Amino acid sequence: MRLVFSRLLEAQPETVPATEVGEALAHRIASVAGASRSLARLLTADPEAVEALAMPPGAPPSSPVSEAVDGGDLVRRKKLAYLVIAADDLCGEDQLETVGSRLSLLADEVLEAACRIALAEGLRAAAGLAVIGMGKQGAQELNYASDVDVVFVAAGGLDSAEASVAARRVLAIAGQAYRIDTDLRPEGRNGALVRTLDSYRAYWSRWARPWEYQALLKARTAAGDRELGSRFEAEASGVVWSEPLDSEALSELRSMKARTEEIVARRGLTGRELKRGKGGIRDIEFAVQLLQLVHGRDDPLLRVRPTLGALAELQRGGYVDERDACLLALSYRFLRTVEHRLQLVEESQVHTVPPGGEPRDHLARVLSFAPAGGGEGTGRPRTDRFDQVLARYQSSVRSIHERLFFRPLLEVFTSEGHPRLTEAAASERLAAFGFRHADRARQALAELTRGMTRSSRLMQQLLPVLLGWLSETPDPDVGLLGLRNLASLPHQRDVLVGSFRDSPELARRLCVVFGTGQRLGTLAIQHPSLALRIGEDAELAASDPAELTEHALAAADSSPEQAAKGLRRIVGQETLRIAASELLGVSAPAIVPRQLAALGDAALTAALQSVATGVPFGLVAMGRLGGEELSYGSDLDVVLVYEGSGVRDAAEAERVAISLFKLLNGATPSDRIWTVDASLRPEGKRGPLARSFEAFVEYHDRWVSAWERQALLRARPLAGDPALLARYMELVEETLWNKPFTPDDLREIRKLKARTERERIPTGEDPQFHLKLGRGSLADIEWTVQLLQIEHRVASTSTAGAIEALTNAGALGQDEAAALGEALSFLTTTRARWHLVGNFIAGAGGPVTKLGSDSLPQHPDALARLARSFGERPAELREQYRRVTRRARTVVERRFYRL
Repeated sequence: MRLVFSRLLEAQPETVPATEVGEALAHRIASVAGASRSLARLLTADPEAVEALAMPPGAPPSSPVSEAVDGGDLVRRKKLAYLVIAADDLCGEDQLETVGSRLSLLADEVLEAACRIALAEGLRAAAGLAVIGMGKQGAQELNYASDVDVVFVAAGGLDSAEASVAARRVLAIAGQAYRIDTDLRPEGRNGALVRTLDSYRAYWSRWARPWEYQALLKARTAAGDRELGSRFEAEASGVVWSEPLDSEALSELRSMKARTEEIVARRGLTGRELKRGKGGIRDIEFAVQLLQLVHGRDDPLLRVRPTLGALAELQRGGYVDERDACLLALSYRFLRTVEHRLQLVEESQVHTVPPGGEPRDHLARVLSFAPAGGGEGTGRPRTDRFDQVLARYQSSVRSIHERLFFRPLLEVFTSEGHPRLTEAAASERLAAFGFRHADRARQALAELTRGMTRSSRLMQQLLPVLLGWLSETPDPDVGLLGLRNLASLPHQRDVLVGSFRDSPELARRLCVVFGTGQRLGTLAIQHPSLALRIGEDAELAASDPAELTEHALAAADSSPEQAAKGLRRIVGQETLRIAASELLGVSAPAIVPRQLAALGDAALTAALQSVATGVPFGLVAMGRLGGEELSYGSDLDVVLVYEGSGVRDAAEAERVAISLFKLLNGATPSDRIWTVDASLRPEGKRGPLARSFEAFVEYHDRWVSAWERQALLRARPLAGDPALLARYMELVEETLWNKPFTPDDLREIRKLKARTERERIPTGEDPQFHLKLGRGSLADIEWTVQLLQIEHRVASTSTAGAIEALTNAGALGQDEAAALGEALSFLTTTRARWHLVGNFIAGAGGPVTKLGSDSLPQHPDALARLARSFGERPAELREQYRRVTRRARTVVERRFYRL
């Protein structure tokens, strides 16, 4: 600071005589020089800088921006005005709101001057442009180093090329003083720089995304044609407030914010990032804007651009708790002030607190933090106190952000306190966050908070956060009902509340599980002991197949009734564990089919033991079970083989098969443990359930068809007599590979596949988006891969394994393998998720009753739920289906049909 005064005296001895620098001016110079190196350089470089600081408050500037004659002059005048704003801020003469407003108005003046200069240069089209401020510029809360976000509107009769040239010139002139950002225009950087009002209107009506409506909250005429700008503002307001914010739009906005937080976290900046990190500035701005979008349609007083002004209106209207509003306002002022001080150092666009050392100490000093426990050189450094205050504000903001949207609703729906929010507004907010049935929500909340016990009071404190987590799930209504049902189980209420208190992660995960769909929620209710342990990753780790089979065998080692009960429990628990693990990101989607197959193996092995065979007996896995590619709705395809001859052995084998089917399939859908299907046996449903080994030998020798041989590619020994299974697999190998497939055989396979394309998609299902039978979908991929296996004699029971083996053998190109593999992964994962989200409901212990189809759902609400479970938009999910299946179908037509 002394160095600055010394240089001032050296550079400007006449302008700054040492004896005439008054105390007030000295304070202003010292404050600026101590906070900003760039402004300190300006003070010594520009003789008018000190004169500008010496001007009395409110006096007109000696070098107004409006009188700039060119870009260079404009930059100089802007810097002087900027210097005065910073000095008033640093000396405590202006509050945060005033600072932001003055910085925005200064940017307005620069843009206006740029328009005037462009017009003076002969660009007459500049007179027909309106410059619309967006973001912080539009809200009049600009930072010291913010980009100035703008979009351009042209008068209707203006030539588009001339308007674009004029706009670019305005940007070039103003861009010497600011970073001007036009990316908020329709189509971003790929869109036209200038549009007419009609063009904006057409875009908004057809293509605008929710974030673009959110951005229009801040739109304000900054420069240029004021009348045109006012018309733009009116049109933008009409677009924003004409329709209620639906749950899908709100979900999209929240997903975008979550992705931003994930980026900050991956960079390790969460605690130091003031803007986008948890508990940062964006938490406050985002929450305020969301509540404006939810309630502003019915309450015009909320249509306020600045964040603090909008927050005050939300508090006055009862939309935000008074205490929460006050804490958010204090936090916002502190965080924005810290951001301002960081940016003033070199006028750089920085939002991250320095990690340590002199830069962090400088920041704390400029913010007037003193060393803790003493003066300079004694006690703890000033940065300790700053760190404590920053962490407290960030923690408060995040805590409020997580409960802000739902805390006022509890006062309305549980008759607690004195609610200021109306029931209509409460229902409107619930609907925007995905709770479509306000009456059901009221009932569930009342039951969850019923009574005056300690558990009830804890639940009241937890519910705003729980509702926030539920609102991010595919089906918040189902999720809330599931939590209520879990709490209603005998002796579970206190356990649940205590578990939530001890493990917020458990609470979050249970919200995800319950909110995903009815099937998982039912499983969680049926197996509460496991449900209350999913907060720990170790509880969701993949089960060892051998141990799983041992547990199943132990459970089935009793009477048929007890065996069914034990297997139902194991299948239900394991299905819940597998689904929750994948859904919560503990395990990868790719291992789900193998885990489900291991569970199916264990259930069949135990069931076979339970029915006590009187002849050597074997179970052979076929289809998706054989390939270890099960989904949640898959049947267990098996072939049953026994060793013996004569009527008595056949009768015993049939008894074993019928008993096994009865145990697992159940007498009714509600009794079902798992659907076992033996349709791939010789003669299909017309033949006996179990067939002797000799009968299989004869059938394979005389009657086996080409497609039956193809099906044997997935045959896998599962359970029963080891010697018998080994002999059967030798027969399979001989049938597959020792007898060549003739051209007629291959034609038969192709004809059968073509017939399935024409006939197998059930009526009412969408053939354009069928996950299993559509063009380029699972059946296409599987048939193509299996045909190539036959042609190139490549053995593999799984489709993914076969693709890799065919590629290694040179039978499939790298690009072809990539196309088939990507489609297989997408379709398998999406099909499995659709079974969880809405395609099935659970039976008594994990069995399922099919409700829907194997196609992407046609109903918009169902498709939205499925897409939301992946964090995507419905249109994105469909487009991804089109992309991967189109590429896969190209391979199918080239390699299967030889087109």
